[in-house]
Amino acid sequence: MKIICIEGNYKNNEFNSSHPVFFIKPETCLLKNNHPFFIPDHSPVIIPNVNLVIKISRLGKNIQEKFAHLYYNEIGIGVDITATDTLADCKKNSQPWDTAKSFDNSAPLGNFIPITSISNLFNIPFSLQINSETVLTSNSSEMIFNFNKIIQHVSQYITIKTGDLVYTGSPLSSSYLKINDRLECYIGSQKLLWFNIK
Repeated sequence: MKIICIEGNYKNNEFNSSHPVFFIKPETCLLKNNHPFFIPDHSPVIIPNVNLVIKISRLGKNIQEKFAHLYYNEIGIGVDITATDTLADCKKNSQPWDTAKSFDNSAPLGNFIPITSISNLFNIPFSLQINSETVLTSNSSEMIFNFNKIIQHVSQYITIKTGDLVYTGSPLSSSYLKINDRLECYIGSQKLLWFNIK
């Protein structure tokens, strides 16, 4: 199982490209069952990038965009936790982003709901609350590349397999996390992910 993460991908994000840009997180990044996230020793400057997450349901390679919807049937919400100071150093020194993006537990993942329960995949509202205050609201309509375009692009380069997770990008975040914060992530009115910062 692999975690495929799309960088940026929202209209308000400073990172834009003519095609989806992706990176891979290892399975050790997953944080499940609402377990707490511990701020890592190597970086105290942490931001939560909230993503709609699709779960791959079948094996595929070189998938045409018009068939991409056949390769996922569940959607959830997750967080791509980023060490921003480390990321700045990586960019400055033209180094890979792994130490800023792919450290242990940097991909909290919530529950999934069936695609069939969503009336319009191009109009999915989602939000983040920190300590019961809404700090981010967005919608899949604000995505630059939709789910199907992402699947089409990624599958040109790597085979997708059943159980793979695609974090489909995040709006620009300005919330820094601190110890004792509580995060709650919603799709519509459904709370699908919550965890504390330790």
